[in-house]
Amino acid sequence: MIIAVDFDGTIVEHKYPEIGKEIPFAITTLKRLQAEHHILILWTVREGKLLEDAVEYCRGRGLEFYAVNANHPDEQPNENPSCPCRKLRADLFIDDRNLGYLPDWGAIYEMITNKLSSRRYYRERYQDYVEDKPSFWKRMFGWKK
Repeated sequence: MIIAVDFDGTIVEHKYPEIGKEIPFAITTLKRLQAEHHILILWTVREGKLLEDAVEYCRGRGLEFYAVNANHPDEQPNENPSCPCRKLRADLFIDDRNLGYLPDWGAIYEMITNKLSSRRYYRERYQDYVEDKPSFWKRMFGWKK
């Protein structure tokens, strides 16, 4: 899979523009995913020196990304400053700004490895605690289970 990974709040605690402490097991998990032949792209709002610092932070811990804010390492940033499009082609985006929250890195690894949605992952782990209610759309439109 091609996996785009945010930096602040995902790999490290959110202290932008500083670099926060590593979120437990983030680097280890990402390195393991790489060893299993997943392609990792660093996808962050950081630019310039702040971006270089983030890349160097990861590199210093043995994590090299296939590309940074691009689909391919040779891809050049858009030359038109009025349209800085950085749309990535990725199978999965790991970002603390997703709907909900960022699961711990053990859960992220297990979901990727076992090809589980977060809903299925949590339902299987906590089935005794999770109320089996219909989805939002089913509740909204009165669809039966």
